[in-house]
Amino acid sequence: QVQLVESGGGLVQPGGSLRLSCAVSGFAISGSPMSWYRQAPGKEREWVARIFSASGRTNYADSVKGRFTISIDNAKNTVYLQMNSLVSDDTAIYYCYAPTKGNWGQGTQVTVSS
Repeated sequence: QVQLVESGGGLVQPGGSLRLSCAVSGFAISGSPMSWYRQAPGKEREWVARIFSASGRTNYADSVKGRFTISIDNAKNTVYLQMNSLVSDDTAIYYCYAPTKGNWGQGTQVTVSS
């Protein structure tokens, strides 16, 4: 069974940092692209970042470029999202997505508030 299990969400103050993890089982992510999305209540799901593990290529939404970093640990079969300089508009449920499988993680809540 393909499963994506997320962790690392929580409450953080503006300007703070948070690292999300997505542990993947059922297939090796080293040969597949992986993505992060987010969705706030009442808003459409928004693409955040994507990584191509084999090439190391990464892409980011303009709203997070320069602040977020997506990375992979192949040995742990885990994808990360390092979030720095967080602002209130980053508040959302963050989802891990495997486009080659069509599978989503369960989502983890990130709240940025003072």
